[in-house]
Amino acid sequence: MSCQGCKVSDLTYQFDLQGQYNEALTDKVKEHLQRNDVPVTLTKENKLKVPEHHIREILDFFEDHMETDQIFFRTSQGEWSPLSEISEVLETSWIDEIILEELVHCHYQPILRSDGELFGYELLARFTDGEGNMVYPGELFQAARLRGRLYALDRVCRMAAVRHAARLDKVKAFINFIPTSIYSPEFCLRSTMQLASQLNLDPQQLVFEVVETDKVDDVEHLKKILTYYKDKGFMYALDDVGEGFSTIELLTGIEPHYMKLDRKFVSDVHEDPEKQRVAHLFLEKARSMGTIPLAEGIEQQQEYQWLKDAGYVLFQGYYFGRPQSEPVPRDALNF
Repeated sequence: MSCQGCKVSDLTYQFDLQGQYNEALTDKVKEHLQRNDVPVTLTKENKLKVPEHHIREILDFFEDHMETDQIFFRTSQGEWSPLSEISEVLETSWIDEIILEELVHCHYQPILRSDGELFGYELLARFTDGEGNMVYPGELFQAARLRGRLYALDRVCRMAAVRHAARLDKVKAFINFIPTSIYSPEFCLRSTMQLASQLNLDPQQLVFEVVETDKVDDVEHLKKILTYYKDKGFMYALDDVGEGFSTIELLTGIEPHYMKLDRKFVSDVHEDPEKQRVAHLFLEKARSMGTIPLAEGIEQQQEYQWLKDAGYVLFQGYYFGRPQSEPVPRDALNF
C-alpha cells in the first residue's frame, strides 16, 4: 500500500445527480459523453466520474439539459458541494505546479530559553509560484483544501522542513503538520522517517508540531499519529493551546513534550488579569503533565518578562526574531 493522497495525479470529479428529472437522465448523460470520447464512468452508487481535463464538456451538458441546482460534486478527497461552487475548485489548479515542482522552502524562527540560550527554530513553510512570485501560506492551504490536495501539500512541507532541519547543529527543529492530512501514519509518514534517517538526523532533534490543535475533532486519530512519532523516537508539540485544555485532557497517556500557549493569551499579558489567569492555569497543567511550556507570539519586552517571572521556560516571537531564510545565530538575536 502506498500513500495515494500524497500524490498529485489527475483530478477526478464525481457528480451526484439528484431529483427525479436528473436521475432519469443519468444514463443518457453517460452515453452522450462517451459518444463524444469523454472517459466517463458510473459508480456503483450511480455517481458519474469524469477526469478534470474533460470537465468543460460535462458542465456544458448540465447547463443546457439539466436542473443544475440539484447536482452536487466532489473531488476524490473532498466533501459534496453544490455544482455552483465548482468554479472555485477549477480555479485552484495552479497549486498542482507548486506541489509537483516542490516550490517550497522554509524560514527559521528562533526559540529561546529563559537563560537566553538558543533552544531551536520553528521551520515555517514559504511558497512561490512557477514565475517566482510569493504565495501566502493561508491562500495556498485554502486552495489545497478546496482542491483535495491537503495530503500532498502537507507532505511536501514536512519533507522540506526535514531537509532544512539538517542544517541545524544540535538545536531543536519544530516541524508543523496538520493531523487531518494524515490518514495512516505508517504509510503517510514513512517517507518523512526515511528522509530523516538518510540525513542522519537524531530523532530527538525533531519536534513534530500539531497545528490547529483547537480544531482537532478525531482525538483517537491524533493519538495514533503521536504514538507513531513516539515509537520512532521523535518528539511532538501542541500548538495554540488555550483555555479549556479539552484536547490535552483526552491525550492522557501520550502527553506532548511541549505545549505552546495560544498567542492571544500572550499579547499584552503583562496588563491583562484574565490572560494572566489563563497563562497560570496553562503553566500548572503543563507542569502536572511533565510537559515543557512554550510562550509564542511575544512582541514586547514586558510580555516576555511577565511570562518569564511566571515560570515559562521557552519563548518565541517577533520580539526575539522574525522568520528568516537562514538560521540567525544567537548573537544576532534580540534578547
